[in-house]
Amino acid sequence: MKAALLPGATGSDGRPVTLGVMGGGQLGRMFVQAAQEMGYFTAVLDPDPTSPAGLVAHYHIHTDYLDEQGLAQLMQRSAAITTEFENVPAAALVTLGAHRVVAPGARAVAVCQDRASEKAQLARCGVPCAPYAVIESAEQCAAVDPALLPGILKTSRLGYDSKGQVSVEGAGDLRRAWESLGQVSCVLEKRLALAFEISVIVARSALGECVHFPVQRNLHREGILAVTEAPAPGVSDALAAQAVEAARRLADDMQYIGVLCVEFFVVDGGTLIANEMAPRPHNSGHYTIDACDVSQFELQVRTLAGLPLVSPRLHSAAVMLNLLGDLWFVDGERELTPPWASVLALPGVRLHLYGKAHPRRRRKMGHLTVTAADLESARAIAREAAARLGLAPF
Repeated sequence: MKAALLPGATGSDGRPVTLGVMGGGQLGRMFVQAAQEMGYFTAVLDPDPTSPAGLVAHYHIHTDYLDEQGLAQLMQRSAAITTEFENVPAAALVTLGAHRVVAPGARAVAVCQDRASEKAQLARCGVPCAPYAVIESAEQCAAVDPALLPGILKTSRLGYDSKGQVSVEGAGDLRRAWESLGQVSCVLEKRLALAFEISVIVARSALGECVHFPVQRNLHREGILAVTEAPAPGVSDALAAQAVEAARRLADDMQYIGVLCVEFFVVDGGTLIANEMAPRPHNSGHYTIDACDVSQFELQVRTLAGLPLVSPRLHSAAVMLNLLGDLWFVDGERELTPPWASVLALPGVRLHLYGKAHPRRRRKMGHLTVTAADLESARAIAREAAARLGLAPF
């Protein structure tokens, strides 16, 4: 075990210890902000010169994720390196990991990059998931078990926020759906009758310490997270403990280091079914910045730097509203600014915008967190905030 990278320490060049991150989106931005609050310098590698994380980091390396010179520069700058999204090429993490602490490691990220590998990981750990089949050919489309239909066909790789997914009603639709996705490797999942969705975020250190946040309940619209509530309403202590134990088991089996989110379906009858894993902080954990004494991003810093982990405490009930670029458009026309002043007049409301200059429909532009003494109070204020923004009720 290498020595911890202590906040405020300096390297041989006299500069504060620098933590690196592959990826410059909003998750990287919030990691950078958490690291800087603790006294670290930060370096971001991202090809976009206006990436949200790059705009606030000490160093922004403008290269592709597989660019050798860019990776060398990130290694030169950084004492340890993390990732902000799961589609960073695992090969780049292998290269970095040969010279620097990289957390999470390439193996764990590679598992989460491929749905088929992810399903196999769930099975190996005894964590139930929806019945599924891997589809890689027209012959497999024709031979699929009818019991899996109706279902959802998902590309094995590079799918998120409903991208790379097609609903399939019957056997006759399956081949057309597979061809529409480019005839790439896919996973067909049986469509289940869902009661609701939850997620749990754990953080695991190189020493095997593991802590977790309270289970949170999520609402998705068109495949994109819209609302998160914590503590999760309607979730029994037994069900929450089952979700936490499953996430811990997965993290331990992968020898995972970092923050890991596991999303679950709760099907009619109360059965817990794993949906997918994210090897990074997660949208459903953004409320932890305002509602917990330690955020998911601080735990990401701690796991990367080898600092002690502490169990997070939820000090306020919270509702998080995801803010998409659609808010900047009214009747199909671009509106300059949503009515933030009206929303910020409500008690307990915190606005987080990600520094993205150009709103687009379905693009994640920020989030709104409402905290209160109890969940019903937070819900009431969040519903009013949603109404003032013109968001769909929940």
